[in-house]
Amino acid sequence: MSKENVEVAKRAMTAFGQRDLDSYEELFTPDFEWLPALPTTIESEGYHGRAGVERYFAEISETWEAYRVTPEEYRDVGDSVLMVGRFETRGKASGVAVDSPLAVVFEFHDGRCSRSSAFFHSEQALKAVGLEE
Repeated sequence: MSKENVEVAKRAMTAFGQRDLDSYEELFTPDFEWLPALPTTIESEGYHGRAGVERYFAEISETWEAYRVTPEEYRDVGDSVLMVGRFETRGKASGVAVDSPLAVVFEFHDGRCSRSSAFFHSEQALKAVGLEE
């Protein structure tokens, strides 16, 4: 199942990058939980379900220009998949550019992504899945 999970993670990253909600039911569980590395609110508890993903897309569109994640590597880490890459964007109001490492841990249930947690450091993501570099 791990190879399949890696493929689902890749497709999920593509769908997120393209703001493709049409793929939601195929790739994500109905109770999917998204925990971004850079929440748009101070006390964010993440985004839940399709409505949460829609809200997340709306919030980042209000705040950021050219929000882009570039995956560099996918790792099978048991029941999860770790994506390591880069996060690039620019603040709409400030014009400040952000270019940062990013790691995303994907968790699965019945072949679909049930939770994704993002981190600015791959060490944090590895620790989240019980591994150390």
